[in-house]
Amino acid sequence: MNRCGTHGSTKVNKGHNFVYAWVGNSVTQCPDQCAWPFVQPVYGPKVPPLVAPNGDIGVDGMIINIATVLAGTVMNPFDGGYFQGPATAPLEAVTACTRIFGSGAYPGYPGSLLVDKRTNVSYNAQGMKGRKYLLPAMWDPHTSTCKTLV
Repeated sequence: MNRCGTHGSTKVNKGHNFVYAWVGNSVTQCPDQCAWPFVQPVYGPKVPPLVAPNGDIGVDGMIINIATVLAGTVMNPFDGGYFQGPATAPLEAVTACTRIFGSGAYPGYPGSLLVDKRTNVSYNAQGMKGRKYLLPAMWDPHTSTCKTLV
């Protein structure tokens, strides 16, 4: 496969559409793309990779990709919803903010993040039972900026 995840729709019955999303294994599929910033990229700046919040580079990379694909599925389920640019190569709510996780992000640097002093993991969101996650920024059409959680 040549992508970390995708979404789309298909007709299953007359007048009924089925929306789907797919995310691949971040470790076996282009890890420097699909599991970044937990894996050092082949090309670009050689900054040390971040420590994965849940201790599994593949799963933590998949969480980033699931968030990206889920946002696109919800906001642009039938390729006529919210996106920027041409319909043949749309930038959706999260793909417009690729590789931005915290304030001050730039190519090769994910931005300022929270760091757990005990485990040294980087994150920007906290879930139930203290689980930590790294979630991508989303495009805010009102301010024309990528909004991050931290």
